[in-house]
Amino acid sequence: MLKEVKRLDRVIIRFAGDSGDGMQLTGDRFTSETASFGNDLSTLPNFPAEIRAPAGTLPGVSSFQLHFADHDILTPGDAPNVLVAMNPAALKANLADVPRGADIIVNTDEFTKRPMAKVGYATSPLEDGTLEAYNVHPVPLTTLTVEALKEFGLPRKEAERSKNMFALGLLSWMYHRPTEATEAFLRQKFAKKPEIAEANVAAFRAGWNFGETTEDFAVSYEVAPATKAFPTGTYRNISGNLALAYGLIAASRQADLPLYLGSYPITPASDILHELSKHKNFGVRTFQAEDEIAGIGAALGAAFGGSLAVTTTSGPGVALKSETIGLAVSLELPLLIVDIQRGGPSTGLPTKTEQADLLQAMYGRNGEAPVPIVAPKTPADCFDAALDAARIALTYRTPVFLLSDGYLANGSEPWRIPDTDELPDLRVQFATVPNHTLADGTEVFWPYKRDPQTLARPWAVPGTPGLEHRIGGIEKQDGTGNISYDPANHEFMVRTRQAKIDGIEVPDLEVDDPGGADTLVLGWGSTYGPITAAVRRLRAEGVAIAQAHLRHLNPFPRNLGEVLGRYDKVVVPEMNLGQLATLIRAQFVVDAQSYTQVNGMPFKAEQLAQALKEAINV
Repeated sequence: MLKEVKRLDRVIIRFAGDSGDGMQLTGDRFTSETASFGNDLSTLPNFPAEIRAPAGTLPGVSSFQLHFADHDILTPGDAPNVLVAMNPAALKANLADVPRGADIIVNTDEFTKRPMAKVGYATSPLEDGTLEAYNVHPVPLTTLTVEALKEFGLPRKEAERSKNMFALGLLSWMYHRPTEATEAFLRQKFAKKPEIAEANVAAFRAGWNFGETTEDFAVSYEVAPATKAFPTGTYRNISGNLALAYGLIAASRQADLPLYLGSYPITPASDILHELSKHKNFGVRTFQAEDEIAGIGAALGAAFGGSLAVTTTSGPGVALKSETIGLAVSLELPLLIVDIQRGGPSTGLPTKTEQADLLQAMYGRNGEAPVPIVAPKTPADCFDAALDAARIALTYRTPVFLLSDGYLANGSEPWRIPDTDELPDLRVQFATVPNHTLADGTEVFWPYKRDPQTLARPWAVPGTPGLEHRIGGIEKQDGTGNISYDPANHEFMVRTRQAKIDGIEVPDLEVDDPGGADTLVLGWGSTYGPITAAVRRLRAEGVAIAQAHLRHLNPFPRNLGEVLGRYDKVVVPEMNLGQLATLIRAQFVVDAQSYTQVNGMPFKAEQLAQALKEAINV
C-alpha cells in the first residue's frame, strides 16, 4: 500500500515520558538526524533536577521539544504539533500545551489503573473524551518493543527499556529522517554490550516498520532542507555549552596561551568541564576542585602564571566566588567567569532557565569592583561570545563575566564552523624587561604602570628575571604596586579601575528598524529568539516595531543612550523581575517598560507578540 506523503514547511515535536525513559536521548538522536538532513532547527530539553525523579509522577516528567523547518527559525516553538506521551503523567503534564487538532501518540500499555491514579485520572483519558479534540494514535509501544526483541532473549524489563528507540523509529518514518547515523550511534554507545546495541537497533527498525505497515498512520510528512536559511559553509548541530567550550579552546589557540579551567560541577554548567577535559591535545588543563572557592582560586592562580584562565558555574557558585572575583579585579588579571544562569534564589530550579544573575554580575562584590559582562544570544553564538569575552579579558587585564543560561546551554541549533582565518588574533605580549626608570637611573619593573590607551597593567609571568613584583588583595600604590593606605591613592585607583572598564571598546548597538517605529524592543541574552520571532509576527501584521539586542551589558555600547532617545516607548522583556530595565532607567533616565517572566521556561513568541501589541496599544 502506497501511503500519502504531505509536504510541510515546519514541525514541532515533543517527546515526553519518565526521566528514566530516555526522552533526552531520543530527542538528541532525532535532532542529529534532522541536522544532517539540512533543516534549520531549535531545541528545548526540559527535565527534572533529581537524578531519578519519582516514576509515573508529574514532577518526574522529562521532555524534549524540537522545532525544525525548511526556513530560518528562531525558537523551539510555542506548541507541539506532535506529542509522544510515554505514560499518563507525560500526557497530563504536557496536554495543556498541545493545540486542538494536533497529533498525540500515546503508549497505551501504560494507561492502566495504577499509573493513571498516580496523576489523578479517575477514568482513562483515551476513552472518556478528554482527547476528542486531537488526532490520537494509540500505540502499545511496550508490547510491540518486547515482541520485536523476543529473539534476543532479554529479560522483559530490559527489553522494555528500548521502547524509546521504537518511538524514535516510528517518528523517523513519519518525517522521513535518515536512520544510518542513529544505528551507528547505538552500536558505538553500547559497544561493550553488543547484544544490547543490536536490541536497540532492532527496536528502532521495528518502529520504522510499524509506521510503514500500520493503517493508523496513513500519512507521512516531508520537511525539505532549509537551503536558503544558511550561508554557504560546513554546519553541525551544536548546544550552547558545547559551543562555549569550543569558543574557549579557540580563544586559547588564538591567544597562544594554555587554557586552564578551575571548576566545581554544578547544573547546568558541568557540560563545559566534561567537554574541556577531553581536549588535552589542545593544551587544555581542567581541574575539578573540591568546591567553588577552590575552583576560582586555582583559575586565578593560573592567570597569574600566564594561562587563559576560566572558571565555570551557575548563580549559587557565583555567590561563593565573589570574594575571589574582587581579588581578580584588584590584581587586574584576565579571568573568565562563565555563569550558566538557572532559576534561583539559593538552589532554586537547577535544571530550569532564568536571567536573574545580571545584577549579581554587575554589583555582587564588596567595594567598587567593576567587571565587564558579555551575554550570548543563541546556542551557536556562545562560541563567538567566548572569543569576545577572552578578547576583553586579555586586552584590558580584567575578569569578565560571560552570562549564558540553561536555555542556551542545553538547547541546540545549526552552527557554521568558521575557518581559522576568520577568528580574531588574541595574542598578548608578556612583560619581559623593566618598564620604569627611577630618578637615580635604576631600571625597575612597575606592575601597575598602565597602557595609556587601555589602562591595562603589564602581565609578567612569575619567574621572569628582574620582574619580581608584589600582588595581593590590599590596595596597591599606583605604579609600584606597593601596599598603600593613602586616601588619595585609593580614590585614584578606584576611579582608574572604573575608567578602564568604561573605556572598553565594544561595537555600537545595531537597531533593526523597518522605519516609522515608535517602540523599541530591547533584549539581552537568550530572549533574542523569542523577541525576534514575536517582532516578525507583528511586522507580518503590519505593525511597525524596532528591535535591538545587547551583547555587552557592562560597559553598554556607547550609542545606547542615543538609540533609546529615538523612541517614544522602550520595552524590555527579561526572564527576571526587570534587572536590565532597572539599569537602563538608572543610567539613561528612560521610562523602560518591563515585561518579565520567571517560571523557569523561555518566553513563547505568541505570548511576547501579544504583550508587545498591548505595550504599543495596537
